[in-house]
Amino acid sequence: MYIEKLKVRPRQAAAVRPCTPQFAAMLACWSATNDIMSTGACAESAKALMACMRTAPAPTRKHKPTINYHLARLGKTLN
Repeated sequence: MYIEKLKVRPRQAAAVRPCTPQFAAMLACWSATNDIMSTGACAESAKALMACMRTAPAPTRKHKPTINYHLARLGKTLN
């Protein structure tokens, strides 16, 4: 089906996530040492992750239009 006036925006690049390296280090430490409570070998990784989470900016959500909005827009072009 071809619609002449229909425009599709390309996907945006993946968002940069803060604290990803610290979280990966924490998971790797848990996997390697079985120290899930972070009391022994993983205590330093846990502290680094908590420090990063305290200083990281809170994620904000952008308004995402609903499917009804898009259907209404599409309906105007089809009629």
